[in-house]
Amino acid sequence: MARNTGKPPSQRQLRVGEELRHNLAIVLSRADFNDPALSNLLVTVTEVRVSPDLKNATVFVAPLGGKDPEGAVKALNKAKNFFRGELSRKVKLRHTPKISFQPDETFDEASHIDSLLRDPQVARDLLNEAEEDGA
Repeated sequence: MARNTGKPPSQRQLRVGEELRHNLAIVLSRADFNDPALSNLLVTVTEVRVSPDLKNATVFVAPLGGKDPEGAVKALNKAKNFFRGELSRKVKLRHTPKISFQPDETFDEASHIDSLLRDPQVARDLLNEAEEDGA
């Protein structure tokens, strides 16, 4: 489990994470897998977070169409050594980070917040606050 030290990621972490994200997207789009669970899998790599020592990377994925994120993550984690090997050929790093896949829940959180803001009671409260500020 990653510790939250309160420090933002360094420029190096951000650059390495973006490079890994880009190359993983290329590997996933090729879709020449022996595993049938991966061959029909359509996912978007939304973010890659790299640890400060660059030895571990967490890959956040969202299946297209919102279909079974847990099943997609399970299939990807099963093949994580394959993906690490592919990344080691494409990315020039001294050590290729160990990767783990996690479902990206930011879209779900954003739609939940949007639905809360569209709630008639919340809209009424926001309208009342705007009227009080304008008066």
